[in-house]
Amino acid sequence: MVSRHWLFKSEPSTWSWDMQVAAGRKGTRWDGVRNHVAKQNLNAMRPGDRGFFYHSNEGKEIVGIVEVLREPYPDSAAPGEPWVVVDVRAVAPLPKPVSLAAVKATPKLAKMSLVKAARLSVQPVTEAEWKIICRMGGLAV
Repeated sequence: MVSRHWLFKSEPSTWSWDMQVAAGRKGTRWDGVRNHVAKQNLNAMRPGDRGFFYHSNEGKEIVGIVEVLREPYPDSAAPGEPWVVVDVRAVAPLPKPVSLAAVKATPKLAKMSLVKAARLSVQPVTEAEWKIICRMGGLAV
């Protein structure tokens, strides 16, 4: 099975990378998504998929990597509604956070959802984008 890559956006004052790390190996629910395109992205996730953890509004940088632990399931905060959540856990911080400005300054990332659909809270990341960002963040790929 081929794993996919994603980008999860969170405001650090609401849910930060440090909070995600503190959740430990059991991880936590990625909830609160109320956008239909983002919901479709959540529905496409499978255990083992990896994602970038992005601090939005404050910092505006990719700071770590998370792993999807559980397939999408109904969001208990929205009973009777079609919203879903996935469980994710922190895998590793990026040795060097990758800023939004650096992403925008990289021509090969010009079509990345982070640039084109900036407001989308859960986004797909292509294999090529994943490798570029990992290298920019100081990780070997």
